[in-house]
Amino acid sequence: MDLALSSRDHTEAAERMMQNHTDTARVHRHLWRFHGGLHLPDHKSLSSGQQIQPAALPKHLVLPLQQHIGAPAKPLVEVGEHVLKGQMIAQADGFVSAPLHAPTSGTVSAIEERAVPHPSGLTALCIVIESDGEERWVEHSPTTNWAALDASELRNLIREAGIVGLGGAGFPSFIKLNPGARTEIDTLILNAAECEPYITCDDRLMRERADEVIAGARIMRHALHARHVVIGIEDNKPEAHAALREALARLDRSDIELIQVPTLYPTGGEKQLIKILTGKEVPSQGLPIDINIVCHNVATAAAVHRAVELGEPLISRIVTVTGGGVVAPHNLEVLIGTPIDDLLAQCGGTRPTLARLVLGGPLMGITLPHRALPITKTGNCILALTPGEFGQHGPVRNCIRCGECARVCPASLLPQQLYWHARAKDFDHAQDYNLFDCIECGCCAYVCPANLPLVQYYRYAKTEIWAQARDKKKSELARERHDFRTERQEREKAERAARLAKKKAALEESPAADSEEAKKAAIKAAMERAKAKREAADVAPKNTDNLTADQQRQIEEAEARRAAAAEKEEEVRK
Repeated sequence: MDLALSSRDHTEAAERMMQNHTDTARVHRHLWRFHGGLHLPDHKSLSSGQQIQPAALPKHLVLPLQQHIGAPAKPLVEVGEHVLKGQMIAQADGFVSAPLHAPTSGTVSAIEERAVPHPSGLTALCIVIESDGEERWVEHSPTTNWAALDASELRNLIREAGIVGLGGAGFPSFIKLNPGARTEIDTLILNAAECEPYITCDDRLMRERADEVIAGARIMRHALHARHVVIGIEDNKPEAHAALREALARLDRSDIELIQVPTLYPTGGEKQLIKILTGKEVPSQGLPIDINIVCHNVATAAAVHRAVELGEPLISRIVTVTGGGVVAPHNLEVLIGTPIDDLLAQCGGTRPTLARLVLGGPLMGITLPHRALPITKTGNCILALTPGEFGQHGPVRNCIRCGECARVCPASLLPQQLYWHARAKDFDHAQDYNLFDCIECGCCAYVCPANLPLVQYYRYAKTEIWAQARDKKKSELARERHDFRTERQEREKAERAARLAKKKAALEESPAADSEEAKKAAIKAAMERAKAKREAADVAPKNTDNLTADQQRQIEEAEARRAAAAEKEEEVRK
């Protein structure tokens, strides 16, 4: 009994010490504010109250080869091949790429174009796996002493596990963990804000698996050689904050700061969170690493822990299924490639009032054309909206130039000007107004009294600019190839002319008599070689038997002519 009390007292003392440390850090760490932003109804209580449930194993999984920023993965399997859970089925094809692993054991039934969840609505090459229901794993290769590894070896493990940013961007994580020429990074920030309404997958992850988040943060810190680690979490997640604080105390990680920040959308934006926590601003069209900061999502940190310390590649993620159009909102741990319809069914199905399915949140998500699309690595939420629910607007009207969009823009842009230039397809001027600094948060569209689809115009403009840049690059490459071919042809022509000129000069330098004598000697030598060849062959003329007198006469005349010609040629040579 005394031992139990002593242990409990020790734990409580450790928690108080960690709480004091966190409170002190919060007192001494000044928080800044970014421009604009919105206070939004969060609707998080719909799904945040239930524990994470494993999603049912689907009959088939559809795995797009591109679930990340960069080049699509290259298939390693063939149709009809049996695969094990966790087996690599597609390898990274280029530096900015990520491999793909089988989320369950089964048979590859197809490698074909399938519809994928993407704003374009286009198809993409996918590997389809028919599940065998056995969930047989490939052999695990955990790394217990990762701290002894070189940072590059650690990054390679993370790359081979196929980990990409799980906050929505999908950038290959190993690249963001590579400081490049920098020997170390000043600050590693773990983004725990989860600021968009409805989404609670990170909230539940931190509540239930805080130790995994902290473990992943330590691995990331080692890969970056970061001096400081800060976890930024919005103050509307008290349970998640408490779970992280307790994990830090239990693991004695006083070197990791846990900072609560005010709830303001879009605090979860990378640049906005960096500004709040450090006061530093990422340069226009720059990256956080430009100011010696790296930012990762808490779910990505947990995935890094599982990849390195458990040897498990990224084959599943937590997905929030919520909204007024679904019967029983939940957070599910979902195998990558699971059809969305399966998840809706597991949450009680949809209501008759369902108006729109969205992948992601109501402000930054994309509308889904149908339910058969698969969950990808970046799919954090399935939002079933009813008419009039969050994000549902009235008819589009003309811009009244009220300026509300500029007031709330967290990137300090002029959304109205971007809208006009994007609508007019004046992409050069759109870039003059820093189009690519737009994070597509949707604040401008949310407050627009004219209900203009502003973000869609910005996405359209960005896509067109990227397409033009690709076409220009292709054109420049074609021109370079043409110029190289023309240059080569001119060079070869000049070389031939030089050789001919050299020969001509050599002939002109030789005396004419010597040249004539050389020609005669060459002719004589050729004739002698031909004569020697005939004599060596010693072959009698064919078909000379039983000749008529007339035939014999013709042969004799021909031989006489040849002899006369030879005598004449000999006289000419003399």
